[in-house]
Amino acid sequence: MTRRILILGGTTEARELAGALAGFDVTLSLAGRTAVPVRQPVPVRVGGFGGVAGLVEHLRSEGVGLLVDATHPYAATISAHAAEAAAIAGVALLALRRPAWRRVERDDWMEVPDGTAAVAALGKASRRVFLALGRQEVAGFVAAPQHDYLIRSVDPIEPKLGVPRAAYLLGRGPFDVAEERAMLETHRIERIVCKNSGGAATYGKIAAARELGIRVVMLARPVLPEVPSVGSVAEACAWIGHWAARRGV
Repeated sequence: MTRRILILGGTTEARELAGALAGFDVTLSLAGRTAVPVRQPVPVRVGGFGGVAGLVEHLRSEGVGLLVDATHPYAATISAHAAEAAAIAGVALLALRRPAWRRVERDDWMEVPDGTAAVAALGKASRRVFLALGRQEVAGFVAAPQHDYLIRSVDPIEPKLGVPRAAYLLGRGPFDVAEERAMLETHRIERIVCKNSGGAATYGKIAAARELGIRVVMLARPVLPEVPSVGSVAEACAWIGHWAARRGV
């Protein structure tokens, strides 16, 4: 049996797990959507696989023994491809899925199923809206040009959103509560639109919104395949250790 592990990454947890797997032959796969990715502790493969068939071919040709899906909780397509490809190739699969944020007292959340519903949830009256969605998801808000938008992304939004009033911030988490509160107050934000990403890196805006009484329009998480899953890097390391011991690798 092989000790070769392929991690489908792009998250903080994927990077931390890759660095923690001493003794294994680990490759980290990134989609390539970020222009300047964070430095990684293991060899990196960049780009897609060409669907399920391409991923199956890669797993077989590279002799991968374990596939770890540590992609973003909203990367539903690659998670579905990973589950199908692992089954076809006969490769073990583990999903590392960070737990979702939970509503607590004084949180004002409106949970919606998708971006279209998020646009509608903002209403017809003009508001000052912080879009914490990244450059892949903001295009749909052109349907609501009455709002003043503040858009934060890791890479520049190109082309710019086709609305009369939009400002742009570049930033990569973690963001602490104090700086998020200052940003929301400076821009007089009335609504936040975001995903339920989970984790600590971007939770600051949620805590700041609670303090300021700002409503959060929260996109629901997509349904992901039912596969062996853990919620933390420590749990993933333990699971992989047991996997290796059972197979004598």
